[in-house]
Amino acid sequence: MSEKQYNEGSSIEDSAGSEKFPKTVQEIDSQLPASEQVAELATKYGINHKKLMFKIDLCVIPPFCLLYFLAFLDRVNISNAAVYGLSADLKLTGTQYNTALTLFFVPYVFFEVFSNYALKLVAPHRWLSGCILAFGAVSIGMGFVQNFGALAACRFLLGVFESGSFPALFYILSNFYEKTEAQKRFSGFFSVTCLAGAAGGAIAYRINDLDGKHGLESWRWIFIIDGIITVAGALVLYFTIADFPEEARFLNANERAFLKEKLAIHSGTESGFEIKINYKDTARCFKDYLIWLPALAYFGLIIPSYGYAYFAAIIIKQMGYTDVSAQAHSVYPWLAAFGVGNIVSFISDRFKMRLPFALGMSCMAIAGLAMVLASKVSTTRYAGCFLTATGLYTAMPLLVCWTSLNFGGHVRKSVGTAWQIGFGNIGGIIATFVFLAKDAPIYKPGLSVCLAFVCFSMLMMVTYFFSVYRLNKVKKSESYVQEWEQLTEREQILAGDKNPKFTYLY
Repeated sequence: MSEKQYNEGSSIEDSAGSEKFPKTVQEIDSQLPASEQVAELATKYGINHKKLMFKIDLCVIPPFCLLYFLAFLDRVNISNAAVYGLSADLKLTGTQYNTALTLFFVPYVFFEVFSNYALKLVAPHRWLSGCILAFGAVSIGMGFVQNFGALAACRFLLGVFESGSFPALFYILSNFYEKTEAQKRFSGFFSVTCLAGAAGGAIAYRINDLDGKHGLESWRWIFIIDGIITVAGALVLYFTIADFPEEARFLNANERAFLKEKLAIHSGTESGFEIKINYKDTARCFKDYLIWLPALAYFGLIIPSYGYAYFAAIIIKQMGYTDVSAQAHSVYPWLAAFGVGNIVSFISDRFKMRLPFALGMSCMAIAGLAMVLASKVSTTRYAGCFLTATGLYTAMPLLVCWTSLNFGGHVRKSVGTAWQIGFGNIGGIIATFVFLAKDAPIYKPGLSVCLAFVCFSMLMMVTYFFSVYRLNKVKKSESYVQEWEQLTEREQILAGDKNPKFTYLY
């Protein structure tokens, strides 16, 4: 099929004649470098590129950061509650505490892809703020549970509502930034998990003073106060969360058109936002190994990451600290991870590379986990917590940004990001059952499993690298281009990153 000029407002029909969809992106045939093409595009639309990017950063990133901060805070605060006696007060026995943690992750497997699909039907600012509002309400309810059954039900519902928000953030973000702009934004957004972990410890430290107020134990106040903060935040998010670029309320028509064409220049393919997606289009994505490799790599990092998030305060307490002191000491590794993660993201964008930094930070996590596992000296084990948190919570955004921006088009971005997060979070189920009370204070089985899965994740990253490296070469072959040109227009747009013009980032 010969190349066509797509003029704004025109439409074409697929080979079956069954569907029409508008063409809003103009193909760029110029041989100029992408940066010069974007400069010409800015002149065409009367756009100041730097000012527009600052506007996007201001309107998109802070609300997403707030949303993820609130979600992560309510997700992991159960570890702080456990330090203050949740298990004893609810008379949890055996592995009931671990089961309650596990139930949070079960809905992820079923609702992630559905949630991203729903974003094409319900405006993101409505969908996401609604999820967080419900999330906060359930968190408040956890402050009043009286038995294991109620705790388990609340944890399951938390998983349902968060599974509707987390992958959507990466999906939407990947539609605002091109590959070399994205890492510092992704890491800035993702690093709020570290701030949430730190805030959880700090809030728990202060909440100890509320023990017994109105007949409620201090661990109950953790859930109630965190939940109230989340509900209030959801009301703010309704008015501030950005929709997709094609419908973003803070962009004017010229800015939307410029942004859409700019991203097409850098990716070599159209977004396909206007195309109606059916279940067959979604199911077809799962036949591609590029959907599975990132999910497996993320799965390998999730196990140690959640293992740390859920059990760090408990492990630190068993180093000899009091309940209150353990909460305070749990804050500092999170702060270190926040600082290092953002620095590494800027360097990664500067060198336009992902794999070396993701592998390097994974090695740091391995060193930290080994220190916590092998040493019996409290100071050494505590130092290991710094390396573990910093390595894991820097490697994860590097991986997610790398793979999210390597998906082209709305359907592959939607399915790819949702499945990476959804399937990856199955690792959370494993994480909650490898740190058992009977293994305290060393937790040898749990830490050993974490070490093994970081190594597994690194193997998947390297496999993914060789896969996209090979595809970049294959796409240049004449046979590939000829095969591509035989596809219908609809098939080409849905294929996204398989477009010969799309170059995968390493």
